[in-house]
Amino acid sequence: MTKRPSLTQRDGVLVLHKPGGLTSTDCLNRIKRRLGQKKIGHAGTLDPMATGVLLVLLGQGTKLATYLSADRKTYRGTLILGQTSDTYDIQGQVLATRPWDSLTPEAVAQEVLAWKTQTSQEVPPVSAAKHQGKPLYALHRAGQETPVKIKEISIFEVEILALDLPQVHFRVTCSAGTYIRSLAHSLGIRLGCGAVLSELEREASHPFTLAQAHSLDAVLESQDHFADLVIPLDMALPHWPKVVLTADQETSIKHGGQLPVALFPAYPALEGDKALLLTVAKAPLALAEVKIQDGILVWTILRGVWA
Repeated sequence: MTKRPSLTQRDGVLVLHKPGGLTSTDCLNRIKRRLGQKKIGHAGTLDPMATGVLLVLLGQGTKLATYLSADRKTYRGTLILGQTSDTYDIQGQVLATRPWDSLTPEAVAQEVLAWKTQTSQEVPPVSAAKHQGKPLYALHRAGQETPVKIKEISIFEVEILALDLPQVHFRVTCSAGTYIRSLAHSLGIRLGCGAVLSELEREASHPFTLAQAHSLDAVLESQDHFADLVIPLDMALPHWPKVVLTADQETSIKHGGQLPVALFPAYPALEGDKALLLTVAKAPLALAEVKIQDGILVWTILRGVWA
């Protein structure tokens, strides 16, 4: 019997609109079971409370994880002043409450906009960040002390959507791995009253946005047209240039060869530039980066993605 198309392993990216209440892994497991996608992963996890863009990687698309995870993210969120929790969000155990009503909207707005000057942050003690091979949330659950971990971040844009104190509604564009919970927590410290994150939606995981996202229910019910929801591998890095090779060049790449940039005058590139290499038939072949080898610029393989 011919395998149903919906149960065929796909290669590419599915832009999922993750619902609240589920972990990123929960979503992947449901897709895996319902749609037969045995090779599956994601780029950039979301906390259970958070909703929005989760990039689900399928088949050969799992090889794109490093490159899609590293791009900037945009979030819309809400925080509440006047309390702190062990998780830095509203779902954690409340540790303290303090008055906030002496704060003016102007003072709060000034501190929110100051996020843009932050270059580092404290990792939440309840998170998947690891210490000696164990995630911090596991140490926390076991009643063990969680070490303070600091990470570098970049905040590119901050927008205040509404101030309805004690609630603050905002939008922020930041580097990958930034904890929005920590931004809320640090704001609460600076204001002296505490703050917790109460709502979070990822609006974009560059280069994909909510406008391209499919709900989990729609995905799970898409058995007859699941393939139509998957962005194929050759379109999964739309912000990367595509370089088409000759048959001989394709063979060279498959054997670990390097190709001088000068062979491709239509694709001028500098050291550090990346591209998706395509076969003569324009099928995805490899992810490549320009490096200097023996004094010349050459395309070198990062990951092979041919079937």
